Amino acid sequence: MTTESLESFAAEVNSPTNDFCSYVESVLAVLAETPDRPVVTTADGQEISAGEFRDSVYRIARELAGWGVGRGSTVSLLSGNRPEALTARYAANLLGARAVFLYQGMAPGTLARITESVDTALLLIDPDLPDVADSLPALARPPYVLSFGPGPHGQDLLARAARHEPVPVRSAARPEDDWCIRHTGGTTGVPKGVRMPHGPYRDMLAFGSVGAGEPPRFLACTTLAHVAGNIADATLLAGGSVVLQHSFDPGEVLAAVERERITHLWLLPPLIYRLLDHPGLAGTDLSSIRRITYGGCAASPARLRQAHETFGPVLFGGYGQSEAGHVTVIGPDEHRDLPPEGQATVGRVIPGVEVALHDEQGAPVPVGAVGEIRVRSGQAMTGYWKQPGRTAEVLRDGWVHTGDLGYLDHQGYLYIVDRLKDMIIVVGGHVYTGELEDLLLTHPAVAHCAAFGVRRADAGEEVHVAVVPAPDRPLDLERLRDFVTRHKGAMYAPTGLHLVTEIPLTPVGKPDKKRIRAALGA
Repeated sequence: MTTESLESFAAEVNSPTNDFCSYVESVLAVLAETPDRPVVTTADGQEISAGEFRDSVYRIARELAGWGVGRGSTVSLLSGNRPEALTARYAANLLGARAVFLYQGMAPGTLARITESVDTALLLIDPDLPDVADSLPALARPPYVLSFGPGPHGQDLLARAARHEPVPVRSAARPEDDWCIRHTGGTTGVPKGVRMPHGPYRDMLAFGSVGAGEPPRFLACTTLAHVAGNIADATLLAGGSVVLQHSFDPGEVLAAVERERITHLWLLPPLIYRLLDHPGLAGTDLSSIRRITYGGCAASPARLRQAHETFGPVLFGGYGQSEAGHVTVIGPDEHRDLPPEGQATVGRVIPGVEVALHDEQGAPVPVGAVGEIRVRSGQAMTGYWKQPGRTAEVLRDGWVHTGDLGYLDHQGYLYIVDRLKDMIIVVGGHVYTGELEDLLLTHPAVAHCAAFGVRRADAGEEVHVAVVPAPDRPLDLERLRDFVTRHKGAMYAPTGLHLVTEIPLTPVGKPDKKRIRAALGA
């Protein structure tokens, strides 16, 4: 670390011209009010106080500054659910750098391309992820690599940071600066980098995504690199605490809910189903839960009703995109009235967001008709990183063209039908995979499923579905095909039904249809 680096760092973050209060500063101010209060419990049961967490952010910020990290630079993080996934990100953002989350489930080659494409100045890696951490530095070749603890790649960031005094500093970030670049799931190719500015993110956290009442206690059992990280930020901003788990395991989640008196959870719908099907559910004390937020993929109305009956009026769903931000919300009372069959609504449009639906020619569609969902919102991305052509395709006249198909009913509830790219073009019309999956999830013998198209030699497409049978439920594939025909017609009847033990997911938790096709040879 050079004297020049520290002087430049101090001049930037303490500049009197920067009167913007970033989300990091807001969180740190809350932590300063009660420094002895435990705010993070690690997956190994270690408690970290608010003061320790805050000091760690300042120490890491000073160390990162010595490596040239500052406003406009990029810090890429490959980490499991450990405290440093938060403190190091906060430190980078405090310096005005953008954070890039690298998802563990992506192939090393893809991670390397992402790392290079975002002009990574510093790569932070978790030594507890050897499968990826061992190969990524050599593939990506960033200028500098630091490790969250002793490891074979890079110096120990934590040991180096511990040498610094935790001197408070002001954020160098401006409202228009990117706090992160979040990459799309990559189910249709190399992920695109969505630019997310500080100003809208701070406003979104202040909107109250954890609700009112006593300070929340959030269980982060999915990756902090995605939505769980956002909810962790909102939890700390609300004066709450975060309990970390390495990954989702239904038995461990239920045990943690009871042991830690968890109030808030974020889960993908398939993970909710796994909790509902776990034999330990009946004996678990769930009385502490105040909010289970879900999203990310289609949900079964029948299973959501079951979750409402099991967990109580605590379910919050919604629809959103990295590109568009949060768009809709559906609350606890509305889950009570979900139909037993058909499609589950993703709720009504939240205040400050506009939604319009248009057909293929760009004309508005009437209520009840399917069209592409367009969104205008202050939370929308500013564009894709270094991809002006793709940005121009998606972001037009202030509207995000989501690529999702849906419709609005007369009460203003939005329903998601499919992704434009997932729509299967068959003889006689279009098959919406989302509608087909929603229908199959109402069948008692189906636990999970994913529908996809397979191109034929004549360039047409066939409907195929990978199906995970429900436990202890015999599944007759011909009867299942007849079930689809009876409810949706012959056009929707799958040509291929494939029994599988699980549906592979992308790093952000959505069905990975590329991997499904490859595994089935389709």
